[in-house]
Amino acid sequence: MPLLLDLEPLRSNTDYRRLYAGFTLSNVGSQLAVVAIGLQVYDLTRSTASVGVVGLCALVPLVVMGLYGGTLVDHFDRRVVGLVAQSVAFVVSLLCALQAWMGNTQVWVLYALVAAWNAAFAVSSPARTSIYPRILRRDQLPAANALSVFAMNASMTVGPLLAGVLVDWGGFRAAYTVDAVITTAALWGLARLPSLPPDPHSVRRDDGLTPTVADARQRRAPGIRSVLDGFSFLATRPNVRMTFIADICAMVLAQPRVLFPAAGAVIFGGGATTVGALSAAAAVGGIGAMFFSGRLGSVIHQGRAILISIVGWGAAIAGLGAAMLAAGDVLTRGQALWVGLVAMAVAGGSDSVSAVFRTTILQAATPDHLRGRLQGVFIVVVAGGPRLGELLGGFVAENIGEGTTALVGGFACVAAIVVLARLQPGFLRYDARTPTP
Repeated sequence: MPLLLDLEPLRSNTDYRRLYAGFTLSNVGSQLAVVAIGLQVYDLTRSTASVGVVGLCALVPLVVMGLYGGTLVDHFDRRVVGLVAQSVAFVVSLLCALQAWMGNTQVWVLYALVAAWNAAFAVSSPARTSIYPRILRRDQLPAANALSVFAMNASMTVGPLLAGVLVDWGGFRAAYTVDAVITTAALWGLARLPSLPPDPHSVRRDDGLTPTVADARQRRAPGIRSVLDGFSFLATRPNVRMTFIADICAMVLAQPRVLFPAAGAVIFGGGATTVGALSAAAAVGGIGAMFFSGRLGSVIHQGRAILISIVGWGAAIAGLGAAMLAAGDVLTRGQALWVGLVAMAVAGGSDSVSAVFRTTILQAATPDHLRGRLQGVFIVVVAGGPRLGELLGGFVAENIGEGTTALVGGFACVAAIVVLARLQPGFLRYDARTPTP
């Protein structure tokens, strides 16, 4: 088993290679826009709580469209669903650039754009993730997920740094315009895929006859009952359920992103550049972890690896809080910033390892006809959890301060994972050789 990042899915599969390249470039723009919106909201309001409201505006459409979008992925051609959703995201990117060029000073405009973009993302992401098991072999999934996490972390490095540079150089207009241009890459990657209708072989007919595409669509008809079918599956599958619960603990209790604008403007100093550096540090840690991820495919007890990784995340966020509290007192601002950057790098590496195994368990242990719905729940947790964490962290920070919020949240995350490990010992024994949901 190689030590370094396994590139086999890229070498052997042209469809995966195009999809991977398109979304990697598009994600750079998305991360650029996330940082730019946070900076613009803080610039207009000078309030961390107002930045936290961005998380609320993202959370509601993520939950609604993530759940319903998963049923669309299971019912219709996954390529078409992804293309439509990504086209909406592209239009929102254009509108972000337009409001900046027109000199918008109304924060509600930004909140509305955040809501629209996250609604589109909540559909496009499960569509894309559900495509991978259809175009790759099962044994390639850990490597493909490591590549995806590597690309996301690269985007989270380049995007925030680029946002800081562009905002300082050309203002918000430059940042949003660049985002709109490179978002087109994801459209290209999806457009070059073949048709991917529902897989009839993933369902069974009661009369024993060979299932058809029509049978698959009937079993996956979009609507409330279809959404509830996904939750019914989740309610009786403890291993898949635990991947969600563990990530919720990490993202809600110890989400530091909402604290970054205040860290750059007040605590560490440095403004937009510091905000970009803190975001990028987590991504750099993730890149490092994924660069040496070749042996992750040989890990058998993937549930155990998830819990250990999330403990590392919580401890690192507590370290960031300690650095923020020490800035200007025990340490100089520059020294404290470096400690904070190292802490975020450790957090990013831990989160990346967790993400690889959480995604792999979900893909390997879930039947194809339910993957869209479960990926919809996954995106609600993965993308909605941080937004809820930002909302909670923003209001807590208003009362006890940004540094204390990170310190207490990190320790709370570690404690929650220890409790979960004791309550669900079966998750520690999950065996990747025989995926059991």
